[in-house]
Amino acid sequence: MAKVAIVYHSGYGHTAVQAEAVCRGASAAVGADVTLISVEAFEQNWEVIDAADAIIFGTPTYFGSASAQFKAFLDATSARWLEGRWNNKLAAGFTVSAGMSGDKLATLQQINHFAMQHGMIWVGLGLLPGNNTSTGSPDDLNRIGGFLGAMAQANADAPPEVAPAGSDLKTAEFLGKRVAEAAERWRSGQSIGSVAA
Repeated sequence: MAKVAIVYHSGYGHTAVQAEAVCRGASAAVGADVTLISVEAFEQNWEVIDAADAIIFGTPTYFGSASAQFKAFLDATSARWLEGRWNNKLAAGFTVSAGMSGDKLATLQQINHFAMQHGMIWVGLGLLPGNNTSTGSPDDLNRIGGFLGAMAQANADAPPEVAPAGSDLKTAEFLGKRVAEAAERWRSGQSIGSVAA
């Protein structure tokens, strides 16, 4: 049974909604054991995070970067980095911002670099961009067109009950399921490349 930890920070509730969607997707993978952890509670959950086969990281994008609270969590992993505790675990990321671009890619790159420093194996989104032709729709999966991880957009003044958009949440679910399935294959010694998109 693959163990998946989703560690996230949410400033205004939008990233929490996205994290819950990632969790739904990961939980839909057969046999996955999924734990959702807010960074406010990471110190009480080190054992769960360390035992995970895959860790999916999520943060809002503020000024083209991860939130300070999420960055504090990243910085707190230095002892684990030194000991190589997360080496060869799978990793993935998601983020949300008010702007359609909002420089979300920079945030995902920040998470990716962090995971690479820990020796983790990155799992990208694995979806073609949606809504990029005249026959496309805002309801398409990956409507923002990211590849590194799941991106979502939520108007700054929209309550989390209505934002991010449904297609962004379905994209987050897709990422969660993809990572959980890849973690099961990785854990059981199968090729990650056999994961269906």
